[in-house]
Amino acid sequence: MPQQSAPRTSRQISGAAGEDAALDHLRRHGLTLVERNFRCKGGEIDLVMRDGAALVFVEVRRRADDRHGGAAASVTPAKQARLLLAAQLYLQRYRVPPACRFDVVAIDGDRINWLKNAIES
Repeated sequence: MPQQSAPRTSRQISGAAGEDAALDHLRRHGLTLVERNFRCKGGEIDLVMRDGAALVFVEVRRRADDRHGGAAASVTPAKQARLLLAAQLYLQRYRVPPACRFDVVAIDGDRINWLKNAIES
C-alpha cells in the first residue's frame, strides 16, 4: 500500500508557491538549481543554487503585503543563525568547499525583491 503524505496546510502551500516563484525568478537570471529544501537538524535551506562557480544559499520569504515590515524584515537574526548552521552542514559534503553567498528572495504580494549577499557569514 503506497504511503500517503500528510495534508498540506495553507501556509505550506503558500510557502511552496513562493519558492516556485523565487526559483523561476532566479533561473531567469541565470542561476541553476542544485537542491531544494535541504533539511538538517540545524535548520533548512529553501534553495541551493549555482551562480557560475559560486554556491548560493537562498532563503525565500513571502508576505501578503509589507504592512508589518515586509518579507525581508522577517529574516531575523535567529533565522540567519539557523541558515548559517544548515549551510555549514551542507558544505561538509565538499572536500574543497566552493565560494558561497547567502541571498534572500523577499516576496511582498506580487513584488519579488532579490537581495544578494543579504546575510554575512
